[in-house]
Amino acid sequence: MKHEEHHIKILVAEDDPTSRRILEVFLNKLGYEVTAVCNGKEALQVLQSEDAPTLAILDWMMPEVSGTEVCQAIRRDRRDLYTYILLLTARTQKANIIEGLEAGADDYIQKPFDLDELRVRLRTGCRLLQLHEQLIASREAYHQQASHDSLTGLWNHNEILSLAERELARSRREGTSVGLILADLDHFKKINDRFGHLAGDAVLCEVTQRLSAAVRPYDFIGRFGGEEFLLVITGCDAIDVCNHAERLRACIANEPVVTSAGPIAVSLSLGAVSTDAFSEETAESLLEMADQALYRSKAKGRNQVSIAPELETISCL
Repeated sequence: MKHEEHHIKILVAEDDPTSRRILEVFLNKLGYEVTAVCNGKEALQVLQSEDAPTLAILDWMMPEVSGTEVCQAIRRDRRDLYTYILLLTARTQKANIIEGLEAGADDYIQKPFDLDELRVRLRTGCRLLQLHEQLIASREAYHQQASHDSLTGLWNHNEILSLAERELARSRREGTSVGLILADLDHFKKINDRFGHLAGDAVLCEVTQRLSAAVRPYDFIGRFGGEEFLLVITGCDAIDVCNHAERLRACIANEPVVTSAGPIAVSLSLGAVSTDAFSEETAESLLEMADQALYRSKAKGRNQVSIAPELETISCL
């Protein structure tokens, strides 16, 4: 028999052992990965598991939980993973069939079932599942494009601002502090003019990788402008955010970026602020303070960290 499906998981829930075995053998020959159970309770457990099958053949009348009750429970569990459900039924009345479809079944086949008809109906289910997966992939790709910078893959300007505002609100609720760091690549225009824009893009991508590796998994980093980055450092006071900023500065300045145009020395100027001293400030005002601190770093010679005015006496690592 021709293998039509490969590695697609399918659940068979049938209390009659002969029918269950016929289905299991037939579907295995078609190339499905089959899980067979004998009642609705077990079927529901399988379909609600972490790595659940996306196809299910359910007998309508089963012990403990009926096929239609399984349908209803699965449809109430709203997940991105869709389960295509085919009901097996000996009922032929139109009202019964409508009842099964309204319970959440996608299709039905009457007993005694014809294996060729079952094969064709399952092939239709597979096509619909593939379309569903494509829709999810398209939605995720759209979200990625809408929220991330296309070159670096970092959060874009709007998203990193939203994350900063969210973390500031969280810090006020929980009585914790959060730090904001603005980082700007020094003399980036000169890099583009001397080595070309492809080399400039390579520098931005390498700086992104180094910064991403230097922050904690629960911190946030976004591309704030052309060569400017905004980092949201959670749960840290003024000393912490200063030390974070100094580590970021060092991870960029300590080693040149290797590009097709040759190694390029790169450095960052950074401005930092923490909410522990400005707990009532808005995200906008805190960013303004960080921007002023960044400006001071540039005015003092670049490749260094400055912090909000009231915290000037703090020394970093």
